[in-house]
Amino acid sequence: MKGPIVAQRRSSARLPFGFLSWSQHPGILLAMLGQTFVNMLGVGIIGPVLPLYANTFGVSAAMVGLLISVFGVARIPINVPIGTLAERIGRRPLLFTGPLVIAVAATLSGLATSFGQLIVFRLLQGVGSAFQMVAGMIVVADISTPRDRGRTMSTYQGALLLGTSVGPIIGGFLGERFGFRMPFFAYGALALLAAAWAFFVVPETRGLSSATAAPQALQRTEKRSGLGLLRNRSFLLVSLVSMAIFFTRSGTQNTVLPLLGAERLSMGPEKLGYAFTLIALVNLFTISAAGILCDRYGRKTAIVPSCLLCGLAVLSYALGRNYGHFIASSLLLGLGTGIGGPAPAAYVADLALPGGRGLSMGVFRTVSDVGMVIGPILLGAVSDRFGYAAPLWLNGLLFVAIGLAFWWLAEETQPLAGSGSYKSVA
Repeated sequence: MKGPIVAQRRSSARLPFGFLSWSQHPGILLAMLGQTFVNMLGVGIIGPVLPLYANTFGVSAAMVGLLISVFGVARIPINVPIGTLAERIGRRPLLFTGPLVIAVAATLSGLATSFGQLIVFRLLQGVGSAFQMVAGMIVVADISTPRDRGRTMSTYQGALLLGTSVGPIIGGFLGERFGFRMPFFAYGALALLAAAWAFFVVPETRGLSSATAAPQALQRTEKRSGLGLLRNRSFLLVSLVSMAIFFTRSGTQNTVLPLLGAERLSMGPEKLGYAFTLIALVNLFTISAAGILCDRYGRKTAIVPSCLLCGLAVLSYALGRNYGHFIASSLLLGLGTGIGGPAPAAYVADLALPGGRGLSMGVFRTVSDVGMVIGPILLGAVSDRFGYAAPLWLNGLLFVAIGLAFWWLAEETQPLAGSGSYKSVA
């Protein structure tokens, strides 16, 4: 049997037409793009039907929120161990183990006969997702440098978003035509393909040594990694930003909006699929420019406007009374999340020392997943008690507040283009 595919310290092969020519490892990045797209296509497929499928078991909005949040609950205790494991055994084994777990769990979800079973299988999907997402982010950090990290992260997230752009339309179609169970079978098949892709195509990157040391402005006092970053104010703030993103995605987009659309606007899964696809498509068309923006002008230049736009978009949903307004709000949310897309992960990779990337990314993902867990439960409960506008006001104002706090208190980790100096407000 052949040994594992191992990446060279610098890829000599170039891709045709100068594609990804700015990357030191374009072949590895391309392999990750394919694997990520396939995996996230499945995630997108179940997006518009998951709350509606849960409703077929006769549960409340809070229980729908619980179903969505257990995905993040599963990831919280294992993100950090997975990051540590990635430093010991490598990234590649985790990249094909995760989708294998998802394939089994997604198929079983489609066969569930009770809401309790669905909860358990959704929990297992979260376990598989933790392996995939933590390992994927570490690979991207391995093959990037501070000067191209924004573009590398944005390209990687572009593949993720392409999958979630196409997925909801497919999921809405499958749910409308063949029932709410069929999208889960499709998700399982795609996860199996992603596992095979990781095993046969993606190389091991643990041995790569990129120039990714923490910026000089922070190295003097913050020469630490992983759990030590929890004492770094900038790390905590960027983690709050990511927490707000996950809180909004799972709480508002995946829990409140489908229920609001169905009750207030009589929207079926296809219309929801179009709106969710619009969010992802706007993300897709803005994220490349966002990567260039945060490489050239600093991470904060992307993160702060992103938070403000996302907050305003969520508030706009609360005011809408027709499908046109819903679509316009989705456009604004897609723009906000697209502008800031790659910047938080690039910011964390800037702070982490090369030997501590796995642990640092694990901690970052854990804090982010807290938002994924809290969002559906909290906003679902608020919806049950006060209606669908109240959780949107809560979410929108929270996002704006976090954006302003990051602007005021966080340091800039990327030198200004051509200056070699760092902006700092702390």
